[in-house]
Amino acid sequence: MKQSAANRKVNEHAREVIAHILLFEISDPRLQLVTVTGCEVSYDRSYCNVFYTTEPERYEEAAAAFKKAAGAIRSLMAKELSWRVAPELRFLLDESVDNAERIAEALQKGKPVHEADEPEDEDAPAEDER
Repeated sequence: MKQSAANRKVNEHAREVIAHILLFEISDPRLQLVTVTGCEVSYDRSYCNVFYTTEPERYEEAAAAFKKAAGAIRSLMAKELSWRVAPELRFLLDESVDNAERIAEALQKGKPVHEADEPEDEDAPAEDER
């Protein structure tokens, strides 16, 4: 479904506010290395899916920290935004970053060999013999 320009602005503003709250307002050390990659706010602004990423070994830790801090983040977000309602926040792991890293790694391993890197064929005549 295509988003309108207004909805994209709402999503981006919500992402900026939540990222600012995580950076300056929430002191939970489990949320220090978390990056908010995007938000999807419902048209009536009652729900907000917050996509985040962090190091793979910290996924469960970050999910637990978001579950605990969701109410505080929602309250701080309500003070910052001039919306009629404070949206219910749902924190979802953004797997696209991990997928992109996996694809980049696979492409790096399967990278074609350059001519200068190829071993010389012993049966082929040397350059000066041709």
